[in-house]
Parts: sequence; structure tokens; C-alpha cells
Amino acid sequence: MALQMKQEGKFEYLETGGPGEPILLLHGLFGGLSNFEDQISFFRDRYNVILPTLPIMTLPLRKVSLAGLVDHLEDFVKHKSLAPVHIVGNSLGGHVAILYALAHPDRIATITLSGSSGLFESAMGNTLPPRKNYEFIKKKTESTFYDPAVSTKELVDEVFATVNDRNKGLRIIMTAKSAVRHNLGHKLDGIKAPTLLIWGNQDTITPPFVGEQFNELISDSELHFIDKCAHAPMMERPEEFNTLMDSFLTRVAEREVVV
Repeated sequence: MALQMKQEGKFEYLETGGPGEPILLLHGLFGGLSNFEDQISFFRDRYNVILPTLPIMTLPLRKVSLAGLVDHLEDFVKHKSLAPVHIVGNSLGGHVAILYALAHPDRIATITLSGSSGLFESAMGNTLPPRKNYEFIKKKTESTFYDPAVSTKELVDEVFATVNDRNKGLRIIMTAKSAVRHNLGHKLDGIKAPTLLIWGNQDTITPPFVGEQFNELISDSELHFIDKCAHAPMMERPEEFNTLMDSFLTRVAEREVVV
């Protein structure tokens, strides 16, 4: 059954309403709710899978920053009265997840990060690309994936439209600069929740060494690489991603029962 987008005040989100614990999925800077279609299908019968829209394009301009996104997420979790959540973030969504987990450790059951920013990222840079340069945007979008075919024309068109909208383009740059300023290297030892790291071997935006650094700095973490995969494993290699995450959640649950 297709999910319907819900709008409640300032919050826009999808929710499966499954019987289990909540899984909160956070998309990246150019991402959207469609990035997690395979995770919805896989986990919806056992968990309540929730996908909020991060309001990168709609926050008041003075609040456009990682801090503004974390505040929005905090308000959303309170609005939904969520129990401790399994929080999952790709790219910028991972950065937001970490900052939220550091601020509210009591509300986090587990963390799953994939291609997360927060230590090092190489994206579009600090200025907008040449306006109307479709081929440039196409190549940049394709670089997110190991297989360029995953980057559909619809996806390229969406990114192209975003960066050629002056208002949206400005917000993209402001958010990206905020992410660079919020380096987490000195904070990650504060993460105590069990953490799963899933990285693409061919990720050129947050390369494999970034996953290794996260693994070193987060004490209770495990790192898995997926081959022939770049910056968005949940899209490009959904079966491997889902298997790794499912096994991780099961093992954490079993560990808690033993304790």
C-alpha cells in the first residue's frame, strides 16, 4: 500500500505505522524521501518507519544551518512523542543524526550512518555551479553512484532545477558551509549508542577513510564496506544495506535482553 505524505503544521513526513520500534530515516542535502523506498518496504512490517522531510528549502533564511535542522528534528520527535528511536542518516542526514544523538542520547536506541558528513566531504564546493550547465549537474549527480545508470534523468532534472533556483541554491550553499564548519572529530567520543557504519567502497564524496575514522572515534561502532557502491548504499545496494542493518538491529536487541 502506497504511503501518503502527512502534513501537520511545519512537519511533512511519511510513516508506515508498523508494530515495532520507530526507525527514523534522514535524507541528505540533495536527497528526498524516495531515497529510502527499499528500506520502507523491507522494515515496514516489523518497525514503524518514519521519514521526515528536512526543511532545507523552507526554513527561515536566518535559521538555515545544521543547528536549524537539528532543532526541527527535535521538535518533530517531540511532536510525534517517539520512544527511543533507531536513527538512520545518509550524507548530511547522518550529520544531523549525530548532532541530535549528542544532544539527546536518552532518545536514541541505535545509530546507522551511511556516507555521513561531519569529518570530511567533497561535494559541489562553496559556490553554485555555472547556471544552466546541465551537463555539469548531470556528472555531479552521477558521481553519487558507482553505476551512473542509477542517476535517472528525473533525479538529474530535480537537482538541476534546485541549483538553478536562486533561493534554493543559496540555501544549499549555506547548509553545505554549515556542515563544513561543524566538524565532529572532537565530539564523536560522546556517542555511546550502538552505531552501524555502512560505506561504499567507491564513495568519492565521503571516501572509505572517512568511514574508518568514524569507526575509530565512535567506541561502540562497527564498519561494513559494500563494493561497487558509492555515496548512497541504501539506494545503490539496497539488499546488502538492508541485510546489514537488519542483522545489526537484531544483535543489539539480543544484547539488551542478555544485559
